[in-house]
Amino acid sequence: MTSEPMPLAPGLHFIATPIGAARDITLHALDILAAADILAAEDTRSLRRLMEIHGVALGARPLLAYHDHNGARMRPRLVAALEAGRTVAYASEAGTPLVADPGYRLARAAIERGIDVHAAPGPSAVLAALTVSGLPSDRFAFLGFAPPQKAARRRFLEEAASIPATLILFESPKRVSRILTESAESLGEAREAAVCRELTKRFEEVTRGTLGELATRFAGETPRGEVVLVIDRARGPAAGAEAMETMLRAVLREASVKDAAARVAADLGLPKREVYQAALRIAEEEEE
Repeated sequence: MTSEPMPLAPGLHFIATPIGAARDITLHALDILAAADILAAEDTRSLRRLMEIHGVALGARPLLAYHDHNGARMRPRLVAALEAGRTVAYASEAGTPLVADPGYRLARAAIERGIDVHAAPGPSAVLAALTVSGLPSDRFAFLGFAPPQKAARRRFLEEAASIPATLILFESPKRVSRILTESAESLGEAREAAVCRELTKRFEEVTRGTLGELATRFAGETPRGEVVLVIDRARGPAAGAEAMETMLRAVLREASVKDAAARVAADLGLPKREVYQAALRIAEEEEE
């Protein structure tokens, strides 16, 4: 960039940065990077490299690290600069700020002080994955990362089962096999899903199938690169508790609790765990 930086409106400017291909940055974002008085980044090395690629000179301006570990210490400094009339640009490590990113608290701090907050929209792993998944996009819910604790993760997935929207999760490659297996158990093996890896990068890969098929495909595997999991909303007949119970009572006359639950869950498109718990309750009632 050889032209003079455009004047920048006062306030805090959030910049979406590429999730892979460096050329995905917008011209608007480059203008802000060239003009801001202070630059802050989740990863200063990533931002410095991006600016070098696009010919944006840092000059004598400060480039400050702002992340989960130093946020409490850095926020007052950045807010003080904003209150003094300086313009601040914040860039996430990759993608859109505030999406699984520490920028949220910085935005809240600025808003509470009456400081203007602006956004230069652009790359997003959430929207890129939704686009290539082939799953419905009219309504979707971003769930972030699943909890690391097993019990909390189970509740997380059970709550997600009833959301009438396409679900989007971030996950570490080391835990992809686990989340697929547990999602199949909680949401139903028949749900359509897509595992999106290395989006916009050279080795981009999208693996589509049912949760059951994907759990088998990735069993024990640790794929390389960043992963986004997209899961379809529940399909099949709109089965309420009454319909599920009626079918369970009929099937339980000739099958075990486990087999009856599996059959009804598949036929009605319901989470296996939910149906199994109902089958256990019905079996216990009939034994009394």
